[in-house]
Amino acid sequence: QVQLVESGGGLVQPGGSLRLSCAVSGFTKPHYAIAWFRQAPGKEREGVACFHAGDGSIYVSDSVKGRFAISRDSAKNTVYLQMNSLKPADTAVYYCAADFVPCGASIYDHWGQGTQVTVSS
Repeated sequence: QVQLVESGGGLVQPGGSLRLSCAVSGFTKPHYAIAWFRQAPGKEREGVACFHAGDGSIYVSDSVKGRFAISRDSAKNTVYLQMNSLKPADTAVYYCAADFVPCGASIYDHWGQGTQVTVSS
């Protein structure tokens, strides 16, 4: 059974950094996308970044480009979202998702539980 386990969220001051982790298990083949989304209360869910295990392609949204980076440790079956220069506007619940879809897809079948990121002074 596919399972995603997230960690790394918390409270950080503006300008600070956090690294989110998403451990993925249950996939029997490598051609899947692992994506990060975020959603603040009352706002639409926003795609943040995506890594495709099949071809190694990476997508980072314009809103976080230059500040966030996505990477994968294949030995640990874990993807990371490194978040630097955090702003209060980055405050949201961050979710990781996985499916056999291209990066850029909006529909994913498998989701983590979400981890809260709060940027505040």
